[in-house]
Amino acid sequence: MNKHFEDTRYYVKRAGETAKKGIAEELEPLEERVKELTGNETEPEPSRFEAVRADLQELQGRAEGEAKEALGSAREKLEEYRDQRA
Repeated sequence: MNKHFEDTRYYVKRAGETAKKGIAEELEPLEERVKELTGNETEPEPSRFEAVRADLQELQGRAEGEAKEALGSAREKLEEYRDQRA
């Protein structure tokens, strides 16, 4: 994958994460007010097991993406090599 696309993907991801945090921060007072009016309690923090599971799923997704990129790169190099030999 082109380095520029990798950089762009990184910055788009960061922008999305930052926007998500900003929206959550802006809506926090409204969420608290709704929960106060409806009597709902806050959700408990995820257990350690759930946190580790989420981390592993994220790592698996990244590993799969990197593997696909590596395979694509290897295929391109092999094709270039075959074209040179022909």
